[in-house]
Amino acid sequence: MKLKALIVDDEYPARQELRYALNGTDNVEIVGEATNAQEALALIKALDYQILFLDISMPGMSGFEAAERIRQHP
Repeated sequence: MKLKALIVDDEYPARQELRYALNGTDNVEIVGEATNAQEALALIKALDYQILFLDISMPGMSGFEAAERIRQHP
């Protein structure tokens, strides 16, 4: 069974690099990408992800702030 992953980063090259690195992994499936924390929070409500790759420095809401919101609202 593959783990469902969400990539969150405001920089397209960073998302592509992580996607490329994970393509060689048999047990991870990237099923979503978000360009900011607000998009990520909406996607997390829509689909049950097991892994979240979250950028720290993003405009609007940082990765730390997003992680805290996710932690408070399972």
